[in-house]
Amino acid sequence: MIELTRLNGARLALNSDLIQSMESSPDTTVTLINGEKLVVRENTETVIELTLHYRARLLAEAARECPGGLVVASGSVWRANAAVRNAGPQKDQDPQQFARRRRPEHS
Repeated sequence: MIELTRLNGARLALNSDLIQSMESSPDTTVTLINGEKLVVRENTETVIELTLHYRARLLAEAARECPGGLVVASGSVWRANAAVRNAGPQKDQDPQQFARRRRPEHS
């Protein structure tokens, strides 16, 4: 779940898997797969970043719980140590350098 802010200041937790689309004009309107629309203070770039970080954290946590590796949709095994190592930039690491790093090949 990602945490967003409604225009009135109320916080809400949203399952990011339910997002169908977003638009900014000028407020950010998030359309969910059930047709419901939410207007939030965060811009589209922030919602996307929150979603990416949430999913990376989920994969890293799952990898820690499955030391033998995770089976992904393609059927290949995703090794736990690679998942934890690649979950996100470390405290002392430049996020730009993290984004440019070449990801290891998964077997």
